[in-house]
Amino acid sequence: MGKHMFELFHSTRGNRGTGIGLAVAKKVAEEHEGSISVQSRAREGTTFTIRLPVEHETFADPSHTHGPAR
Repeated sequence: MGKHMFELFHSTRGNRGTGIGLAVAKKVAEEHEGSISVQSRAREGTTFTIRLPVEHETFADPSHTHGPAR
């Protein structure tokens, strides 16, 4: 796993990847006061862990979120 994996437009997949997936996932997690981490072992696989707070002071009231309009 490279140290650039969370950088925008970094891809090891050539034309098969855009390099935005992990960068976007990291940004979303951090904007919700969370984090994303990675653990990888050769021939065993890779695990990504996303941690988000159970409660968020700023968004305790759901009317303050920006979800889809109903």
